Amino acid sequence: MSGSRLNKRKRWQVSDSPAIAQGVVPEAGDSHHGEHPAYQRHHFETVGQQFDATNFAMWLFLLTEVMFFGGLFTAYLIYRNWYYPAFVAASHQLNVMWGTLNTAVLITSSFTMAMGVWCAELRKRSGLVLCLVLTFILGLGFLGIKTIEYHEKWEKHHIPGLHYSLKSFLDPASDPEIYAEYHDKPMALDMARHTELYFFLYFAMTGMHALHMIIGIAILGFMIFRARAGAYTTGHVTFVENFGLYWHFVDIIWIFLFPLLYLISRHA
Repeated sequence: MSGSRLNKRKRWQVSDSPAIAQGVVPEAGDSHHGEHPAYQRHHFETVGQQFDATNFAMWLFLLTEVMFFGGLFTAYLIYRNWYYPAFVAASHQLNVMWGTLNTAVLITSSFTMAMGVWCAELRKRSGLVLCLVLTFILGLGFLGIKTIEYHEKWEKHHIPGLHYSLKSFLDPASDPEIYAEYHDKPMALDMARHTELYFFLYFAMTGMHALHMIIGIAILGFMIFRARAGAYTTGHVTFVENFGLYWHFVDIIWIFLFPLLYLISRHA
């Protein structure tokens, strides 16, 4: 076999995305069916073309997600401006400690996910599996804490609907724990009714975020199974990188939700 042909085959040994970064991209003439790496799809001429296409598709998907959550954030800020006293009183029902803990959990999960991408690029299978498992556990921890918060709202009848209760806002002293901290004054009935709007937006935003977390955790479970079998450490790391982008995006959404819902203007 000629030296030129050996050099061509050696080029396939580098990971797909680092190869792009280093300019080691297979030429179009190298893309005959017998010479494709296993992870290159037949409709792409080169690994570089496949990487660019999948990376662009991922960023396009994240752009649609930005527009979706951006609309929810905008609606929240507009209604908060219109019904400020109701939104301030309703925000007192959220537990800042749980929100802070969830923020720490997600930031840590972003670190473990980033380390997972690094392990995949360096072909460290055991390290990749460990990082994915840690990210999986932290994701479950976040959902567990959020379940505790949702349960508190259920007990106080602060879930929007037919059984929504205004008692905590018409008679703040009936909720001793919150009243001892904020000393809220009784609200007029017409303004107190707008607290339900706050909780509608709260559940809409945190619920959609939790749904994205559940999807991410399900994908992580699939990735852990595949990584233990040796996938993602043979040179093809695009899937891990793109999932890392998704996970970091979900974390960033929470970084915006936490101050919007828990921190800003908690005192009238």
